[in-house]
Amino acid sequence: MNSARSPRRVDVIHTLDDLRVDLAGRHRATGSASEVDPAVVAADLADLERDGYVVWENLLTEEACERLRTAIAPLLDRTGRNTFEGQRTRRAYNLLEKTRGCDGLVEHPRVLALLDRLFLPNYLLSQLQAIDIHPGEDAQMLHHDDGFYPLPRPRPPLSAATMWAIDPFTDVNGGTVVLPGSHLWGSERGPAGTDTRVAVRMPAGSCAFYLGTLWHGGGANRSTRSRLGVTVQYCEPWLRPQEAYTLATSRETVRTVSENIRRMLGYSIHPPFMGAVDGMHPKRLLDRIESATPMPARQVDPEDGVADRPV
Repeated sequence: MNSARSPRRVDVIHTLDDLRVDLAGRHRATGSASEVDPAVVAADLADLERDGYVVWENLLTEEACERLRTAIAPLLDRTGRNTFEGQRTRRAYNLLEKTRGCDGLVEHPRVLALLDRLFLPNYLLSQLQAIDIHPGEDAQMLHHDDGFYPLPRPRPPLSAATMWAIDPFTDVNGGTVVLPGSHLWGSERGPAGTDTRVAVRMPAGSCAFYLGTLWHGGGANRSTRSRLGVTVQYCEPWLRPQEAYTLATSRETVRTVSENIRRMLGYSIHPPFMGAVDGMHPKRLLDRIESATPMPARQVDPEDGVADRPV
């Protein structure tokens, strides 16, 4: 089990273990497992270990989903470039730079509590995008999200993802299709026609959390309406994320988001110095700017409308 640890400073290095800390000794790691009942986290982890995914219903209110639709709709201005992205699917990437509306999804306590158990401290945000599957779209090719990391399976997951249902997910409107247990397959194993496939059905405001080793794909949309979801993906702190957030995210945005999200964007260290800038913790770049420039007022509370149960 991995968990967030308080940093300790080591001035004299005797062993490699002495390097497995934040050398600055001053910046805490990402995590919020203390906000979630440990029994709930243990049950979620058991489902993940068995099936490779878990579904949480109604984490967002109807009002929160409507606010997200309103914030995301203007950003969905292009369809996929190939059949994997979906030629009848509209996508919006790099949402953190374009709207504050998704911040609460990125750092929802239920999500972070599981990530704390799966990954090393200061795990990174790998991808944040909206996916709007339109009528007539074909099923996406089945895949597993950390398949681009060239390490043999079976193995622990290197990444994990959430899929937030902003619209209801059904078995006919493009709900995500998962292959339960496929996270345990070896490298030589791929989907076969006899494998059980489950279309994740969940009401708007729900969230599916799945491991990066789980085979899955977007379902075909045989309905008459589009299906909007937001996917947030995370990876171990020693891996390269899909989105280069230190380039894609402006300093103004980084100064506006929460400390947890800052660390997930790469303003953090994987001990002893992976992610350093000029030999120092990257957070010091922001410290210099903030000491000279007033912090702008937040336009939207990222936790607005997000709750463990409907309100």
